[in-house]
Order: sequence, then structure tokens, then C-alpha cells
Amino acid sequence: MTNWNEQTYIAGMTWGWTGIRGTWTTKEADRSMALMKERLAINWTAVTFAALQATPQSTTIPFAEAPTVTEEEVRHAIAEAKRNGLNVCLKPVVNCVDGTWRAHINFFDYDVPCEPKWSDWFASYTSFILHYARVAEETGCEMLCIGCEMVQTDRREAEWRQLIREVRNVYSGIVTYNCDKYQEDRVQWWDAVDVISSSGYYPVGDWEVQLDRVEKVVQRFNKPFFFMEAGCPSRRGSELLPNDWGFQGETDGTAQLEFYEAMFGSSDQRPWVQGFMLWDWPSTLYPEEQAASNNDYCMFGKPAEAYIRNYYSSKLAQPNYSSSN
Repeated sequence: MTNWNEQTYIAGMTWGWTGIRGTWTTKEADRSMALMKERLAINWTAVTFAALQATPQSTTIPFAEAPTVTEEEVRHAIAEAKRNGLNVCLKPVVNCVDGTWRAHINFFDYDVPCEPKWSDWFASYTSFILHYARVAEETGCEMLCIGCEMVQTDRREAEWRQLIREVRNVYSGIVTYNCDKYQEDRVQWWDAVDVISSSGYYPVGDWEVQLDRVEKVVQRFNKPFFFMEAGCPSRRGSELLPNDWGFQGETDGTAQLEFYEAMFGSSDQRPWVQGFMLWDWPSTLYPEEQAASNNDYCMFGKPAEAYIRNYYSSKLAQPNYSSSN
């Protein structure tokens, strides 16, 4: 396993979301992984998938059930990433079947008889994360992300610290947690992970303010930092609301490009920002000739693609950064 150091730079892209069973071991998926490396000049990928609990108040996460990808599919994706020369962050995530965003998974602070409990949920979540922590160890994943944008859980400091201790018993690589946007200064247990990471969905024009705020967190905990997620749909107006995947703007690749220009431009002035795991690159790509009519986060065949490739290539060429760990 590898260790993080000041020469580490994450020129990364998220792959495979949401991890639908049957889509990760196809020729299309292998082609997608190879094109991601070729088109974006990345050195890292986050192999990312979701297990599903029924509602935000459910306490059971049946992570081995469809439609979630199987463990065999996860291992295949990791092997493909490695075959393409990529460092891998394994990122198991939980979502809700009823469509509620996982940030709203929540229970009473104090146990009440006959009501769902934090202890039951964390027991199930820990089983899920430990299962894939072992997979990450066995397959040589350089990093493990133990949670993503779990805003209402963030206050459960004792449970998260216990989970991290258990993870470290089975996994020897880098451990991070992906907090949600605007939550970097609210998590109180950053000292327990190796690297602080967050979702960088900040509007054009607001990056300097948000980076000023995040910088104080990095200084307080004296930990490395990168954006585990960051991206923008190719829709006019999305550069001002990059986290709103349902925003109904006119399809426009230049809006996506403007977001990346703002984000990279501001972050370049902050040496403590040690990279990005951009959002996102699907396991099955749309035909490249349809890129101009695609309005999702993926930048395949869009104006932002070449910009990202050039940016990552220039960063990894700098003598103070290494192309891998």
C-alpha cells in the first residue's frame, strides 16, 4: 500500500456510478475505463458504487443484493483500472431506494423503544464498509473512502471514530471521508482520517470565498486535502448551481467549461489543494457524436474534456508533484 505525501497529486475521475449490476464487466465498461485514462490524462480513479437501503430511516443495507454491482464486478473494475495504470480509491456509497438523498439518513439522537436507532444503522453500515475495506486491501487499492455526503451522520463522532478503527484493522491504505459541500468545517473528527476530502460543487464566482473557509479547516487539522467530488453538468446556468443535477438549463458545453476554468483557476493559487476526483464518467459512455446533446456531468467529447486533460497533464509535469504514489 501507499502513503500520502506532499508530492501526491490526485488527477482523478470518478468511474462507474451508480454501479448497476451487469454493467461493469462488459466490453463497453472496459472501453470506458481505457478512454477515461486516454482522454483525461488521469492518474487516479474512484471506483464508485451504491448499495441501497429502503428509506432514510431504514437500518439495514442489503449491499449484496441487486441492483448493486457484485463483489466480482467491483474486483473486475479495480483490475481494469490497475491494468490502465491508475491508482484506485474504492468508494462504496449508500443511497435510498425511495429517492431521498443519503444526506438525510437520520435517527433520534437518543434511542427510543420501537423506533429505528443509530446503533442498528451503524452496525449494518459498518458491515458494508468493512466488507469492501477487505476487498480494497486484497486488490491493492491505494485509498478507501468510508462515506460520502452523509450530512446528518457527521455529528455521530463516536460511531465514525469506531468505524475508522475497525477499518484500519483490515485495510492498510489511505483512509478518507467525503463530506458534502459547505460541511468541511462542521466535521469534528478529521484527525481520525488520513486525508480530508469534500464535494467541490461551488458556483462560479464563489470559489475564493469557499477556499478561504476550507483552508482554515486544513490548517486546523494539519491534514492533506483534495476534492473527492467536483463537477458541473453541461447546461447553461449549471455553472451557478453545479450540485443541482435536476436543473433544467439549455444544453451547453461551455457552461461546464466555465465551471472548470473557475475551479482550477482558484485552486491553482492554493497549494494545499492536492487534486480532484471529478464527477463523473459512466461505465457505459454515450456515443461521442452525441456529446453536444448530452447535458450530464460527464465531459466525454465536450469542450471541458481537452481543458481537463491539459490541466492535469501540466500539473503532473510539475517537479513538485508525482504522477503516482
